[in-house]
Amino acid sequence: MSLTMVLLPVFVEVGLTFALLFWAKARAQATDAADEFGLPTLFYALIALALPLRHADLVIVLLSWVFVVTRFANAGLVARPADSRQRGLAWTASALVLLAMWLYFALKMLLLI
Repeated sequence: MSLTMVLLPVFVEVGLTFALLFWAKARAQATDAADEFGLPTLFYALIALALPLRHADLVIVLLSWVFVVTRFANAGLVARPADSRQRGLAWTASALVLLAMWLYFALKMLLLI
């Protein structure tokens, strides 16, 4: 079985997870726990796949740092009473960065770049 065939369902599931996360967030149904653990779990999974497959290039590293900075911003807003709009923007920024990372990784893997 080719690596592409093995990873394709992973990419589809990640896409579904992002769709559900954004849908829940838009409908204000996401809990704080889901917000705080869903994105980091997807981040760890991406890095766990990218490292052994030797696809953790400069783009992945730079986007990883942007993701971590946005997570720090979100954590800072969670730790103190803050405007929920600011917190939502920080979460959305981190989710979009992580989505970009997954799309970049998936395209590299599926197109064998």
